[in-house]
Formats: sequence, structure tokens, C-alpha cells
Amino acid sequence: MTATQFLTFPAPAKLNLFLHIIGRRADGYHELETAFQFLDHGDNINIRPTDNGQIELLTPIEGVPDEENLIIKAAKALQLASQTNKGAQIKLEKYLPMGGGLGGGSSDAATILVALNWLWQTNFTLQQLADIGLKLGADVPVFVHGFAAFAKGVGEELTPITPSTYYYLVSKPNVSISTQAVFTSPDLTRNTPALKLDQLDIDSCHNDCQKLVIKQYPEVANLLAWLVEYAPSQMTGTGACIFSRFDTKEQAESIQKMLPEQISSFVAKGVNVSPLHQTLEKYQREFTR
Repeated sequence: MTATQFLTFPAPAKLNLFLHIIGRRADGYHELETAFQFLDHGDNINIRPTDNGQIELLTPIEGVPDEENLIIKAAKALQLASQTNKGAQIKLEKYLPMGGGLGGGSSDAATILVALNWLWQTNFTLQQLADIGLKLGADVPVFVHGFAAFAKGVGEELTPITPSTYYYLVSKPNVSISTQAVFTSPDLTRNTPALKLDQLDIDSCHNDCQKLVIKQYPEVANLLAWLVEYAPSQMTGTGACIFSRFDTKEQAESIQKMLPEQISSFVAKGVNVSPLHQTLEKYQREFTR
């Protein structure tokens, strides 16, 4: 790959259609069961490969030092694993809220791994990239693999599924929730019975983090109580975002217009194949003609 221009790769949001916590491991991590689905909405990452070995983030995120930024950490992890002397200039268009439960940072990291693996021609398999990504965050592997999945373990044991695709209104109250604070809370439910995949009924499942979060964050509780009057609604991940399910885009947008102005929101379609992989396939066709 010798492109000298910036190429744009999506870093899509994800929803946890449910999130069960079935136990806690000796190392402190939790045993989870969840269903991931992507949205056709997310961040965009513009990348130009270079030959100087430098990783340059041209759009630093306020309050996030470069050494803590998952974009840079992912690029350097791939450099180290592959021993490449390639570098990259990177520009982030940030649309997903931080601390929202939509996986924005993990998705950014996965997009960097998948895109640079192609741009640098490092030729790792998706599983190898997922293994690198898991060290950066538990949600990175599902974004690397790019298929809707039933996930176990800490979220890395993935089985493809094809959940129904709806239009979602995703709403975020003006709070940011720490994933670590939720998972370390003594009040978190940790004993939900394990599911059998062949008996999976997503509509009968729930989010074990939601009960804790709405108790501690009245902003989330109030928004959720309002939304459930109009559509099936629940929190994704550890919050603070809530997704409401609709059959049509028009239905979702009509409720979006009724939201209080301090609530940030967007409408998106659920998709079972990541937009990242669709974009990569398009570029691969274009540059191999």
C-alpha cells in the first residue's frame, strides 16, 4: 500500500443489546455475557502512512495525554508486534461521546489496528490483531473482528450472531460514567445465571449495570424513565448512553425532536457487519485494480 493521501476509516459505535455479569475472576476482571451490535454512526479516522516511523496524532484530544490515547497506543503496539519501520499521520474526527458506553475509544483503537495492518502491509490476521487489541481494552476485539457477536469471558470470546436490525435513538444525559467505578462497586450484581447460546432471547435479557447506574445518576434515571414511555429503551454498557428501539428512522427522529435541549443524541441504524470492514474492502478493491 503506497497511498500518500489521507484515507478515511470509520470507527463505529457499538451497542450492548444486553449485559449480564455472571461472576468475578480471581484477577478482579468480571465474567460477562453480552451481545454486541454495531451502528452506522461513529468517529472517523483519517490516516496517511509514512516511512519515518513516527506516529503523529494531528488532532490531540483535550485532557487526554498522547501517551494515554488509545489511538497512539494501538499504532505503537502494532509497530512493536510487527517490527515495522513505518509510521503514520492521523487525524481524528470525534463524534462519539466519551464515557457513554458506546465503545468510542476501543473502536478508535481497533480501526487503527485494522487500517494500519493494511496500510503498512504487516499482514496480521484479524485474530492476531484482536490479541494485540485485547491488551488495550476488553471491547477492542469485537471491533477488530467486525461482526455482531455474542461475547463471553471479559468480552473477547466471540460467536457471530445476527440480531434484528432496528433504528435506534441514542441519547446521552450530561454525565460521564467511569466504567471502572461501575465494575468496582460493591453494589453491582455479579451472579446472573449463564445463558445457553442456542436459547438466546435478547428481548428477555437485561443490563446488570443499569440498576446501579440509575441509582447513582438521577440524570440517567430520569431520561430512561421518559424514553420508555415511547419505545423499548435501556442503557448500553456501563452508560451513560441509552438506546431506544424503533422500526423506522422517522419514528426515532420524531422522539428525538422531543428531547430536552441539554440531552445530546443521534439516530442510527443497527448493523451486523462493521462499517470499518465494509470501508476496508472498498479500499482494497480500489487500490488493487
